[in-house]
Formats: sequence, C-alpha cells, structure tokens
Amino acid sequence: MLGQFKPVAYEPYGRRRSGVPRWLVLLLVGVAVGAAGVIVLQEAYLPQRLTVDASTRLRTAFERADGERQRLEAALADTSKRLETTLAEGKSASSDVAAARAAAQRARDDLAAVVSNLPPDPRAGSVEVRAAKVSVKGGVLHYDVVLWRERAGSQPMPAVLQLLVTGLNARGVETTASLAPVQLSVGNFEVPRGKLALPEGFKPRQASVQVLDRANGKQLGMRVFLVN
Repeated sequence: MLGQFKPVAYEPYGRRRSGVPRWLVLLLVGVAVGAAGVIVLQEAYLPQRLTVDASTRLRTAFERADGERQRLEAALADTSKRLETTLAEGKSASSDVAAARAAAQRARDDLAAVVSNLPPDPRAGSVEVRAAKVSVKGGVLHYDVVLWRERAGSQPMPAVLQLLVTGLNARGVETTASLAPVQLSVGNFEVPRGKLALPEGFKPRQASVQVLDRANGKQLGMRVFLVN
C-alpha cells in the first residue's frame, strides 16, 4: 500500500490559470473605447482638421500678411521720422523768421534815429523832405528821398510823391516837366527810391520834390534839390 502513494505539489495560492489576465483585457478595452470616443467627438463637434494643401495655403497667407505688416510698420516708422524732421525744420524756420523780423525792426529803429537827426525841412510841412539825391543816367531820372513825419500816429498816411524837374528841353528852351506821380504810404518816416522816365532830349538842372495828399492835391511838404 505504501508503494502506491504519489506526492502532490503544494500550491499555496491555488492552481494557476493559463491565458491573458482579465484586468489586462479590461484595460485594453477601456483604451480602445476612449480612443474611439475621442475620434467621435473630434469628428462630430471639433473643427475639421486641415488638409496638407489647406495648411500650406494658410501658412502662405499668414507669411504674406506678416510681411505686409512688417512693411507697414517700416513705412509708419519712416513717416513718423519725416514728420519729426519737418516739425523740427518748421520750428527752426519760425525761429529764423522771428530773428529776421527782430533784426529788421532794429534796423528800422536805427534808421528812424538817423532820419530824425537829419537837418529839418525849412518849410516844416506836415511831411518833411529831410534829404534827397536826384541824378540822371541814360535819360532816366533816379531819385532817393528821405521823408519824415513828426506826428505820425498809429496808421501810415497815403500820399503822392511828385517830382517837377526844371531844365532844357530838346530844343534848348528852359522848361519844367512834371514826371509821373508815385503812390506812397508814409508812417513815421519813409525812404522812397526809384527811377522815372524823362522827356526825350530833356536835360534837367534841378528837381522840386513835392509830397501831396493825393494826385494834384494839397501839398504836405516840398523841397528843391540840384540834379547831378
């Protein structure tokens, strides 16, 4: 009887089963179901994925738009720089104009001081002829006259400069010729200068410089000068 007894192996956890474990199967099934759900959601609710061609076109459009943006930014920067330069030049020009005006005013004030110290007109008219230079060049009378107005007021006064020249005409007869009147605006002082045509063949000897309130009007001042 003892010779027929066979030993049995001890298995503390029971007999092992062959094949894939159940938990691994459940895990794989869960992964598959989750992946399928993601695909279904993406196809049903999420935006459609771009194709390679559409993605290429989108990238090209983006690069073009970005290039245009960079070009506009550069143009804006250039325009801003030119605007700043123009504003700076404008400020400089304004300063130059102001300086020129101040210099002109100083020169005019200096000239007024000089004119006021010239010998007064003996006739002492409302507009004094303080000085004059009258000469003839090529049959044309050139004149430089200095006028002074003592009580000038705030507004310049309109006037007419009239030159009467006395001399010999083309036939050798002494006569007086009235030259073309010159419109003036006389403030505190005025220095009119210019040239006037003489009658053909006329040789002037002296000139009467008259200041009138209008053409052929009231005399405001007068002085006689020799013609050089």
